[in-house]
Amino acid sequence: MFNLCSSTWPKSQLRADWAFYLGGPGEAGGAVNAHYGRDPVVKIYTTITDRYAPLHQTVIAGTAGEAIHALDGLLGHDSNADLTALHVDGGGVSDIVFATMHLLGLDFEPRIPRLSDRRLYAFEPSKRYGRLAPLFGHRLNRDLIVSHWPDIERVIGAMRDRTVTPSLILKKLSAYRQQNSLAAALREVGRIERTLFTLRWFDDPALRRTVTAELNKGEARNSLARAVAFHRLGRFRDRGLENQQTRAAALNLVTAAIILFNCRYLGHAVEEMRRRGSQIDPAMLSRLSPLGWDRINLTGDYVWSDHLDLDANGLMPLLIKPLP
Repeated sequence: MFNLCSSTWPKSQLRADWAFYLGGPGEAGGAVNAHYGRDPVVKIYTTITDRYAPLHQTVIAGTAGEAIHALDGLLGHDSNADLTALHVDGGGVSDIVFATMHLLGLDFEPRIPRLSDRRLYAFEPSKRYGRLAPLFGHRLNRDLIVSHWPDIERVIGAMRDRTVTPSLILKKLSAYRQQNSLAAALREVGRIERTLFTLRWFDDPALRRTVTAELNKGEARNSLARAVAFHRLGRFRDRGLENQQTRAAALNLVTAAIILFNCRYLGHAVEEMRRRGSQIDPAMLSRLSPLGWDRINLTGDYVWSDHLDLDANGLMPLLIKPLP
């Protein structure tokens, strides 16, 4: 049977984060956040594929930076999805993430919200680039990268082998009072990759459209999650981090079940339309979204029947007018 969500293997993943207000102060709650107000919040930072399948989620404080968690889902999932790129919004971007993604052999393609804030970097003096000189920051330090290259290889190897989670090691590197030289070397590598990506972003409208489209999938999936999370007035009443993680995982499970339900029926409808002779452009199938919940009863009474009219695949009949 044709399945809309698994017709091709996912090639990219994205981060979708959104905030839950807490019932009170908790272990992972942030008391003040300029974006969400003064009420304590936690953020569920979720990794999903471009086919909407959730791979990983973690609960972080509302005041915590997101960039150090951007790689956890990429390296911590146990699925067989063949992922080649990571898309994030501005909060998940850092030079170290650019470096780590490149050294892992993957593409990092974030959205750049304000090009005026971006700087380019090079090993040569900026004046060599003429009119582009105002766009350049400080010169890259080649000697710093070379001297720490063996340490960089060990850090990347530890992440790849799952000896340590990326967020843990990045927290350790940023915890020093003075800038850690290994972290500085990783940032220099990341600035090379950030510069190359920024130039691609300038030059390639298709890249900008693709990244925006992928991130819009995450925002649409967040709308579904908000609709599902009606229990306890949409707040996390659990104060312990472990219980909050369990609740976040349960929310992911329910949204994934709804997406799978919609995928199966969308695939069934596509097959039926083709059987009736309708011409369907394959390029349009990737634009279909399985995130609707209008026909799913999220609240109210539930009636279970033992006498449903199901077909051989266990699906209910489609609401399509019969052929004349």
